[in-house]
This record gives sequence, C-alpha cells and structure tokens, in this order.
Amino acid sequence: MTDNLPIQSSPSTLIELAINQGVDLDKIEKMLVLQERWEKNEAKKAYIRAMTAFKANPPEIEKDVRVQYDTSKGKTDYKHASLANVTKKINSALSEHGLSAAWSTTQQNGSVAVTCTITHEQGHSESTSLTASPDASGSKNAIQAIGSTISYLERYTILALTGLATFDMDDDGNATSGPVEYINDQQYGSIIDMMNEAEADEGKFLQYLKIESIEKMPLNKFNMAVKALEAKLAKK
Repeated sequence: MTDNLPIQSSPSTLIELAINQGVDLDKIEKMLVLQERWEKNEAKKAYIRAMTAFKANPPEIEKDVRVQYDTSKGKTDYKHASLANVTKKINSALSEHGLSAAWSTTQQNGSVAVTCTITHEQGHSESTSLTASPDASGSKNAIQAIGSTISYLERYTILALTGLATFDMDDDGNATSGPVEYINDQQYGSIIDMMNEAEADEGKFLQYLKIESIEKMPLNKFNMAVKALEAKLAKK
C-alpha cells in the first residue's frame, strides 16, 4: 500500500499520502524515522562532497596585519592574518560550495572559548572549539584583551576546521610554492620573550633553526626553538 509513496517527499507529504492510503499510525511513524535518517545521511554526504571540493581549490590567505609594541623585555613585532581577511577569503570560497561559517563565544573561569561551526545548505554542520585566556599583551584593557582573544580564536578555529593555514607572500608579490603553516602570533610572542630573557643572538638562532626570520618560523620547528631557548636560560 505504501509502494507509491515518493521517497524524497517531505514528512508532511508522506503523512498526508499515508493517511489517504489508509496506512496505520505505526507504519507512518516508522516511515518518518526512516525519512529523517535518510535526510541526515544525504546532508552529511553533501557536506563531505562540498568540503572536498572546497579543499581541492583552497583560498590563499596572506598575513596582512603587522603588530608592534614594546614590552619590558624588548620590542614585539609580528604579522598575522586579520580576522577580516581570513573570513572574507574563506567564507567567499565556502559559499561557492553551499557552505557557511559562524561562531559562538562563551566565558568560564577566566577563559574565553570560541566555537566555529560550518554548515552546509542541506543542514549538516561540523564544529571545532578553542579556549584561551584573555590576551593582555601590549597594555590592553580588560575588554580589549577579551576581544583580542576572541578574534584570535575565531581565526584559528575556522583555519582548523577547514584544514587551512596562513602563509606569507614573497617580496616580489608571488605566493610561495605552497601553503606553509607558521607559528601563530602568541607563539611568536613567546619566542621573542624567551629570546630577550635569554639574551639570545638572533642571527645565530636563525642559523641554528635554518630559517630566515622568527616571524617565518615553521610550526614544526617551534618545539625545537623552545627547547633551545630553555637550555640557554638554564645556563644563566
């Protein structure tokens, strides 16, 4: 009796057709459960296809903002990809595949948590969260410290969820041969502070790490740099 029911009909249409055909309530409920499962599975598959297509041709995200400020241990100077730059590039590319990103923020026990959620037009969504303390560097007031951390976490949650990384541009304006994941702004600040405290020679340190600048330190060399500076500090 239910053979003529359209598989892709909405639940309300299925109910109406089932009632008209005299289907009992138990069968209607089973049909609705199956329909809901089918729709969720189709939405998830659509999300995966869309994200795969997005990653096949990801946007290039340059570090477009330079941050400079003085601390008691020296001058901090680094570049990062602004939230506006990250969201504009990524959301524009996501929208081409029926995807969109949004964030939610919570505070608890003095920390700030940001969750990024990417949703497909068919309804399936996936999320990732990061938590950090308010960023009080650079003589920020309490509100600015929270805002800075939220901006930082929003950038890195969407980068993490999309599997992207920011990268710098060569001096001639041409992109590097491929995306390279560099240390983030907080990691950069930590390295600079440790270098100042250890009175490390920047030239020798760069030569040891085989990199051109602290700012362009690949993420996979961060632990190596920290251990070297900790060893130098232990000798002081």
